[in-house]
Amino acid sequence: MNVPGAKIVFFEEDKDWILKEVRTVLDTGQLTLGRHGRAFEEDFASAHGARYAVATNSGTSSLEIILRAIGVEGREVIVPTNTFFATAAAVVHAGATPVFADIGETFALTPETIEERLTPKTAAVMLVHIGGMITPDIAAIQTLCRRHRLVLVEDAAHAHGSSRDGRLAGTFGAAGSFSFYPTKIMTSGEGGMIVTDDEAIRNEALIYRDQGKKDFSSNFHVRMGYNWRMSELHAIVGLAQLKRLKQFIAARTRIARIYDEGLGRMEGITPVIESAGGAGCYYKYLAVLDDGISRPAFKKLLREKYGVALSGEVYETPLHRHPVFEAVGKGAFPVAERLCARHICLPIFSDMTEAQAEYVLESLKHVIASLAERGEAISMTTIGGVR
Repeated sequence: MNVPGAKIVFFEEDKDWILKEVRTVLDTGQLTLGRHGRAFEEDFASAHGARYAVATNSGTSSLEIILRAIGVEGREVIVPTNTFFATAAAVVHAGATPVFADIGETFALTPETIEERLTPKTAAVMLVHIGGMITPDIAAIQTLCRRHRLVLVEDAAHAHGSSRDGRLAGTFGAAGSFSFYPTKIMTSGEGGMIVTDDEAIRNEALIYRDQGKKDFSSNFHVRMGYNWRMSELHAIVGLAQLKRLKQFIAARTRIARIYDEGLGRMEGITPVIESAGGAGCYYKYLAVLDDGISRPAFKKLLREKYGVALSGEVYETPLHRHPVFEAVGKGAFPVAERLCARHICLPIFSDMTEAQAEYVLESLKHVIASLAERGEAISMTTIGGVR
């Protein structure tokens, strides 16, 4: 059996609907900022319990727009070091300085790691929901931000439909940013979305995404905006995928429960278990290898002998180690260093079968045993949850 690390899922009836709607758009000639884009925004906002949503051409641009709208220029934004380049790059492009912070065992910022990096120039905190998990520290982080008068921004690129204690990702801070890149749990091909309850942020976002124009029908520019619009073609794809979001999450959750149970009985690898109150979308299923196991050797043997591919890490190299951030990547980040180096992401996708999940578990067991026979140490660890 071959099991891919990730997979994009489109049902045949959805393909038919997409093609029909694309033809409608081509007939009308309104290829951007039309009714499909508005419908996508309204439906996405409703699905995430937010008052407003603004569609953009990427998750990266939606982050930058939020930061520009809240006014971080000339100040600092705290960012976890274990995130994608775009999180910190958006801070730079918005005219601010990213300040990297360490994380806790849940792969997210903690109140303590945030406090360590605060300065008089701190304007905002960027919380990243890695793998679709919302940290159980979210309420404490909200309190910390209120106490220090900081704006909390959510990078929810991984967290479509994720929730904690019944509250949806993107609604814990002033605004949240989502990505619809093809690897995500739902996609529009390329694209992003801002969600917010703040009408002022929403209005600024509408201006920034359309070249900084006062409104769509004029050429009167009031902000240094950019072409960050989402096309109608992308919005159509996004609408089709959004209708499947709950179904996709349910399918991934079933697979995650199989992994939870199987890995709980397995030595050498520890699952990152969702804590009580959390309901992630399982964009990624994270687990951590014990110290004696070589991740490259593990992945190679799993792929070549058993046909099981792992999806990409989140993330293999923390941002403070990237040359482009050399000037600001100062400090100690022991937890991020360890988790970035030791974690893996098991295969999970929205039409994965239970048989595939069981095969992955059996393959993991064989690989760990094989590596142990080569003299590699196996030690028990606990990450995130309890065995």
